[in-house]
Amino acid sequence: MSKQVIFDKKNVLVAGGAGFIGSHLCDELIKENKVICVDNFISGSERNIDHLLANPDFVFINHDLSKPLDLEQVEDLQKFKVEFQGVQEIYNLACPMSPKHFLENRPALLAANSYVVKNLLDMAIKYKSRFLQFSSSVVYGPRQSDDPHRQVKESELGLVDQLSERGAYDEGKRFAETIVNNYRAVYGVDARIMRLFRVYGPRMEANDGQMIPDYINSALDGQDVVVNGDENFSSSFCYVSDVIDAISRLMNSDLAGPLNIGSDVDIKLTDLVKMILKETNSQSRITYADRELFISELTLPDIRLAKEELGWMPVVTLENGLKKTIFDLKANKKLQGFGA
Repeated sequence: MSKQVIFDKKNVLVAGGAGFIGSHLCDELIKENKVICVDNFISGSERNIDHLLANPDFVFINHDLSKPLDLEQVEDLQKFKVEFQGVQEIYNLACPMSPKHFLENRPALLAANSYVVKNLLDMAIKYKSRFLQFSSSVVYGPRQSDDPHRQVKESELGLVDQLSERGAYDEGKRFAETIVNNYRAVYGVDARIMRLFRVYGPRMEANDGQMIPDYINSALDGQDVVVNGDENFSSSFCYVSDVIDAISRLMNSDLAGPLNIGSDVDIKLTDLVKMILKETNSQSRITYADRELFISELTLPDIRLAKEELGWMPVVTLENGLKKTIFDLKANKKLQGFGA
């Protein structure tokens, strides 16, 4: 059992820390904490954390968290004195998030939504850590056609097809919440659940089946921008820095959740693409194609609970967020030798 002697800074662990959201969270946490980043690069990328590797308060561990991890046996972590100080906070973002490789990643998704959650919760018991589980809007099921603009509250039960091709993710996220809730009830884990809606921003992988980076990439290359759906397909998008702000507020509160975090502003994908074309000065055409398995019209979040309990709301406009995301994708294309 950890003696919980905190020396100069808290030890915090970010599972999935080399991923899109996880790496941004590491950037924020490293300002005041010692960060243990764990990832196995199924969908994360080393380039997301390269800038942190030289920081003495940052340690990266390449590990599959579906198998237990004994932090006290990791040589690079000896300087963090985990055997004395333990780990004060655990953030679980470990879940493959590649739409392009979704079908082949299903076994890894099943493991991420079961074994990984359990192993990290067992670690939270050992060190009496605060724990944050990242869930998803998919637990509410698809958007209802009779009232497509209705916002869903945290108390609502979704309809999920556990036997569909998406079941490993959609039902998996529901099961992960069940594990967390039971560990809280039985073992007293100080756990929280955040349900994320669509998030975007720098470090998203292009050509990976994700809407915004793929639209931007096509626009920059002068190719047709393909919307998988019709002219009425819509969704909401929350910029990553707003999500990082919500994470900090929730972890430092006594709110257990689940808590919706996302944008409650619905936008047609056609209008979104037009904004991207304008910002990139692209002459690309907008075309439409059949819907993809992992590109669906998700529900819109009711975010009143986050506003009332945490004083949180998204503040980055879609226009400004797109500009930052486009800048990042342009820079990355130059690094890879695809642009002037």
